[in-house]
Amino acid sequence: RGGPVFETWLSPLSLRASRLSHALNRDARVRPAREPILNVPAVIVLVLLVLGLVHAVRVLVLSEDTDQIVLLLFSFIPARYDSTLLLDGLLPGGFGAKLWTFVTYALLHADLTHIGFNAIWLVAFGSPLARRFGALRFLAFFVVTVAAGALAHLITHAGERSLVIGASAAISGMMGAASRFVFERGGPLDRWRPDGDGADRIPAAPLLVALRNPRVVTFVGVWFAFNLLFGIGAVSIVGEDQNVAWEAHVGGFVAGLLLFSLFDPVRQIDDVADEPAPPL
Repeated sequence: RGGPVFETWLSPLSLRASRLSHALNRDARVRPAREPILNVPAVIVLVLLVLGLVHAVRVLVLSEDTDQIVLLLFSFIPARYDSTLLLDGLLPGGFGAKLWTFVTYALLHADLTHIGFNAIWLVAFGSPLARRFGALRFLAFFVVTVAAGALAHLITHAGERSLVIGASAAISGMMGAASRFVFERGGPLDRWRPDGDGADRIPAAPLLVALRNPRVVTFVGVWFAFNLLFGIGAVSIVGEDQNVAWEAHVGGFVAGLLLFSLFDPVRQIDDVADEPAPPL
């Protein structure tokens, strides 16, 4: 007799547990999971590892003389492109260096402060862009904006023998590109967007429409003002004895802002020309 009595007492508990489990499963299906705080794409981690490895090898493995050769071989030097200076014997690499240094200078950094500062902004602005573009498009974008920064510096510093290093031009390009979509309704910086995935792939407005958005205009204006402070020497983040190649920053930012659509796989908004821009 004890068996049936025990079964009768357990059955209501089992039924309640089953209902609770069903409710929890249904709630899990309805409510989207929140993204982790540090959801860094693999391609961003890869870039950080490459930058860190290059710097570690220069600091811990190479001798000072060898490191100087590496700097002359892979940093961007405007004087390399001035045939009147007769520097063929002083700058290694020949014609090839005139090509690869448009990109390789981004792999070199002055010190831990320099690389650390760039790493922070790379994670902040590169992550949403990498999730939107995908790894291959992101790396291509990285190369193009780095080269655009070098070109801007070459135009404004033709013939100079100073070395340019650092990934700041690419990161500036990421800032310019991110401004094209992060302020859109439902985008990463939309205060009223619902929780869930997809914020990084919200359709972007065409450039001229985006530039009517007060938040985009404010962001671009503040960015240029901040870089102007670099230019006049009012702000320094890489040491008092090191200059900031702010023209390269501008070149990368403008390239990212203007060329964003060439890399963006998400279809742009078509019918937004007459929509009012969201308030600040």
